[in-house]
Amino acid sequence: MQLRGSTALITGASRRIGRAIAERLADAGCNVALHCRHADEHAHACRDACAARGVRAVTLEASLLDPDAVAALPGLVVAEFGRLDILINNAATFEPMSLADFSLDRWQRDLAVNLTAPMILAHASAAALRSAGGRVINLCDAAAERPFPGYLSYCTSKAALESLTRSLALALAPEVCVVGVAPGVALWPDPMDSATKERLLSRIPLGRSGEPSDIAELIHFLLERGDYITGQILRVDGGRALR
Repeated sequence: MQLRGSTALITGASRRIGRAIAERLADAGCNVALHCRHADEHAHACRDACAARGVRAVTLEASLLDPDAVAALPGLVVAEFGRLDILINNAATFEPMSLADFSLDRWQRDLAVNLTAPMILAHASAAALRSAGGRVINLCDAAAERPFPGYLSYCTSKAALESLTRSLALALAPEVCVVGVAPGVALWPDPMDSATKERLLSRIPLGRSGEPSDIAELIHFLLERGDYITGQILRVDGGRALR
């Protein structure tokens, strides 16, 4: 796939892994539509950083809890850029929920953002992606197979997203490739204590946590060179799954 001149819609693009992906694609000449929940200083900084690389970059504000707003995003991208080649479902909620703390409202919210929004976006993007011979990249998580204790809704939603990735690969073939990228430890979540960090690092054969650039580089490869890869979940975990 030729990235220069293509257009990507990236959800949750203003910070962390989302921003790293956006800037890496901009480096390759890909125009970017940067979804954010609120167009704050982080969103504007990401937009400006991408535009400084010589591509077109816009921010699109929408709540992923609003199905109508989610469904409208691909049309906004096509109206702005005239095309949509790449959908990257990166946005996610990540908050603790133990069995004792179960809340139906929070459960439904987490699944709405982490699972339902990617489904709605894939449906709304399908015609444009098929026309472009495009790509869908879903940001999954190693926790889909090795759940984090006390994160019931998050881990469940990511496991379901892996299944959705495989189903979409069949539904959108042969025109569109759909791949899941599953980071292990890549940027520590804010509430994680140092003892937990050390315990997790001790189980990673490569001896370090991942960086956003590790994920962004794999996605760049999949987009530019992954013409015969679809329906796969690729781990970026430093070998954590081996232990």
